[in-house]
Amino acid sequence: MVCNMGSIDRALRAVVGLALLGLLFFLDGNARWWGLLGFPLLATAAVAYCPPYKWMGVDTSGRTKETPAS
Repeated sequence: MVCNMGSIDRALRAVVGLALLGLLFFLDGNARWWGLLGFPLLATAAVAYCPPYKWMGVDTSGRTKETPAS
């Protein structure tokens, strides 16, 4: 698995993921379950890989693509 997320992207995902998980503790009723959406954000931030980015061809890691020598 190749890293396809940059450091800013990872930090934003981690912050938003933690904020969403906080909803589990602060909201009442069925609305609190929206907080579970924080788990995938934290998971992708932890491993620096986002499958939808791969499918869309997005790479925020800042790496340059290597071209084969001819």
